[in-house]
Amino acid sequence: MIRLAIATLRRHRGAYAGTFVAALLAVALLAGGGLLLFSVLTAKPPADRFAATSAVVAGEREISLETVTTKHKKVGKTKVKRKVKTERLTGAGTLPVDLAGRIAAVPGVSSTVADYAFPVQATTGDGRPLRGADDAPVIGHGWASAVLTPYTMKNGNKPGAGEAVIDADLAARGHVAVGDELRVTTRTGARTVRISGIAAPAGRDGLPAQGALFLADADVAAVSGLPGPTAVGIFGTVDPARIRAAAGAADVLTGADRVRADLPGALPDYIGPISIFGFVIGITAFAAIFVLTGTVTLSVRQRLRELALLRAIGATPKQLRRVLGLESAVLAAVAALPAAPLGVLFAGVVAARFQTLGAVPAQFEVRANVPVLLLAAAAGVLVTFVAARIAGRRAVRIAPTQALVETATAPTGGLVVRVLAALVATAGAVAVLTFVPLDGPFGMGMSFISSALLLCAVAATGPLLVRLLTTIVARPFGLAGLVARAEYRRVSAVAVPLVLMFAINTVMLLNGALSSRLAGQEQVARSAPATAQVAGAGGLPLDAVRRLAAVPGVTGAAAQLPTRVIVAQGGKPEDYPAQGLLVTGTDAALDLGVVAGAYTADGFAASAALVRQYNWNVGDLVPLWLPDGQQQQLRLSMVYERSRGFGDLVLPAELVAAHDPRGLVRTAGLRYTPGTDERIRAEFPGLRLTPTLDAAPPGDASNQQGAWELMVVISLGFTAIAVVNTFAIAATARRREYADLRLIGATTPQLHRLAGAEAVVTVLVGLLLGAAVTGIVVGAFSIAQDGVFRVFVEPLTYAAMAGGVAALGLIAGFLPTRLMLRRRALASRV
Repeated sequence: MIRLAIATLRRHRGAYAGTFVAALLAVALLAGGGLLLFSVLTAKPPADRFAATSAVVAGEREISLETVTTKHKKVGKTKVKRKVKTERLTGAGTLPVDLAGRIAAVPGVSSTVADYAFPVQATTGDGRPLRGADDAPVIGHGWASAVLTPYTMKNGNKPGAGEAVIDADLAARGHVAVGDELRVTTRTGARTVRISGIAAPAGRDGLPAQGALFLADADVAAVSGLPGPTAVGIFGTVDPARIRAAAGAADVLTGADRVRADLPGALPDYIGPISIFGFVIGITAFAAIFVLTGTVTLSVRQRLRELALLRAIGATPKQLRRVLGLESAVLAAVAALPAAPLGVLFAGVVAARFQTLGAVPAQFEVRANVPVLLLAAAAGVLVTFVAARIAGRRAVRIAPTQALVETATAPTGGLVVRVLAALVATAGAVAVLTFVPLDGPFGMGMSFISSALLLCAVAATGPLLVRLLTTIVARPFGLAGLVARAEYRRVSAVAVPLVLMFAINTVMLLNGALSSRLAGQEQVARSAPATAQVAGAGGLPLDAVRRLAAVPGVTGAAAQLPTRVIVAQGGKPEDYPAQGLLVTGTDAALDLGVVAGAYTADGFAASAALVRQYNWNVGDLVPLWLPDGQQQQLRLSMVYERSRGFGDLVLPAELVAAHDPRGLVRTAGLRYTPGTDERIRAEFPGLRLTPTLDAAPPGDASNQQGAWELMVVISLGFTAIAVVNTFAIAATARRREYADLRLIGATTPQLHRLAGAEAVVTVLVGLLLGAAVTGIVVGAFSIAQDGVFRVFVEPLTYAAMAGGVAALGLIAGFLPTRLMLRRRALASRV
């Protein structure tokens, strides 16, 4: 059977070229997406700041919640099921001040070092910000912590009071030297320090993911505001069990786990990239299955007369299905060989682009992995094999007498199965669009799922829908219309990839654009009451904002400290963007669109979407975990609507500043009387005062839109090739038909016009179905956002997508036929 399959592939190289290309691209995309997801899931910190230690004791770095479920299976028997869910903190829990001394008394421990790690905003004397490699943050420590890596002095002396030592990489990038001054800002305030020395780890100038600034140990508590160390490094021959007994509830980390003791803000964050690359592989997997299934089905339809001939000489349907499956599996396996290196190349290009957009840490590296490549190849082979078996299930039942006629037609049937599949897919899409909160954090992902379900429904009932549409669309096209109506199955096979190309990409573009637009509008509405927005270079201490609000003429201020807060639902901790808010004065400088309650300094506020998700009511007491892992019971005092680009939770600014390691105000809205701006600039020369109308949009809106556009490019490129490929297969299958028309007197220009008109009909059908899917999903997504039904979110984008798909479809439908008709002696080749 395998020999027969290979012989058939050799004989029909042209017919299977389209399937080969589709399988090649599908496996390459699956391999690339798989490598991206694998690399981000297994990404390790680029360097260990505790490399010189034997073990490290650290405070909380994540929140873990356990749920216990008891099931009664039989009389007297129960089954207990435990689930533990964790969420990474953005800050670091601190340890008791005396813990280092207690651990030092453990037998085998030669010494301990208490490490105080905290973010630092450092600027040079002329105002230039100091950043590490790849724009890495600067982390402050006491000089005693230098031995943990270890850092050794290259130039100068260890720091004294009011002095600092910086790593060699920071010194080179900031063009500073021993004796220069730096402006250091932390949540406790701003101060000037003198560089007393330059240090570096052994064999390098600094750590790749963070810059290091060492202060005198006596200055650390006042500068950092930490009540205790964030970690304790241990030297000597340690017994982890004894260390754990002395450390109490703190984590004891050894070996490669020591790096987890570092400050979370000093390590690359891969939580966001996991979602991004998961979505990338979801798009590619869906498109690959969709395209491969359609391509293989069309290829099988080309061979109906051959299958009838095999039936005539005694082949059974079961044997023919096995042959078709083996042919497709062998073809996909061959395509997987060049697809693997293409997948590696694809992953590298996509990762580099996401790094440029700032959606992926600069330290992220794509790592080739043989099992991932093998799984991608196996998935491509499996999908191709299953598609061939499904396509052949009906085709192999062709009557043997069909081998005696010029045109072989596949048996009809399977209508009930198709309709049932379409109903199930449509019901799933309706359920997603109706019951899932599309205005929440997963709204974009849910809109893609609903699009995929509707596309599956279109694919299942494609022949029925195309038959209905061609009856209407094809009337003005004469003979071409009649041919399209008669060959509605072939039109369906070619039109469905157009539906996929238009609907999936247009939905992503329009919904992404709508989210960015609404975020910008809400930003404008939030800041509208303020006269101006003010921010320093990287952030302001809370005390500085209080002094700013006390300037004569300032009638109101609203300071925002960005942070992250963890909320638990059903035993699962979830991380949400939040703001610490300080409001002063008699005039409001911020409008959050309050819908219930009022902001209080001892409570918290939540977005309307979050309140609906958790079923909260004003007055409820809610447990919240702050960035350093501290749990606070706060009462919900206010619900607001304008949360896009702002955050889902609002907490008192003092609480955030005390528990967020950064704790700096990013922006502050001010209300003031005319002439006050000059007084502000005179008293605070380092501040940037911007009129409210010119204020910057939400910080990551452009990056998010750029990430969506990159995903669209990936999907658009694959589906565009699939469209061309499908049209080419369909044109090749009609070689005999065109030859017969030539024999009865049709001229080449007439056949060109016929092919062009049929391509127009196919494109119109594809665009109509694609527009229907797009309208349903985009309209529902739009209503979920602000209650307004929109389809043409961006008319130019919609028109450009429709025009591009139409142009590609027309070219792909006309060009292969034109090339085939240029061949001489067409009839003799069939």
